[in-house]
Amino acid sequence: MFGKTANDPKLLFPGLAGFYAAVSDLWYPLIRIVFAACVMTHGWPKLMSGAAAVAPGMAKMGFVPGIVFAYAAMVLEIVGAACVALGLFTRFFAAALAIEMLLITLVVQLPRGFARMELAILFGVVFFAIALRGGGPYSLDRVIGKEL
Repeated sequence: MFGKTANDPKLLFPGLAGFYAAVSDLWYPLIRIVFAACVMTHGWPKLMSGAAAVAPGMAKMGFVPGIVFAYAAMVLEIVGAACVALGLFTRFFAAALAIEMLLITLVVQLPRGFARMELAILFGVVFFAIALRGGGPYSLDRVIGKEL
């Protein structure tokens, strides 16, 4: 279905065919790593502040009890995102991050309008797709030969 056909566009610079063939499998780990790294930038300040400092903000946004959601966010956004980047327990943590993004979208961003929701929706859809696909060829899941 996705193989080369006679109707495929031709390369403008055919000399690049070897380069494209060599890097064509790197798109998936690149997406995993970049999206996970972006989530980690949100988890790191939470980790540095501590759950006690994050909990009141969680409760104010409607996530009660705030301390439970603070710890959950910290674990998902640091450990979970690192595991997605490495491709370790990828399906589990990507699904958990997709659920976190769904909650952020519905509870926090929906009342603020679509312009606020689009980033959480994008991240949620990407993590859902990663959960469906798993770690892929360049992952620790592949190395250990097991997936959750």
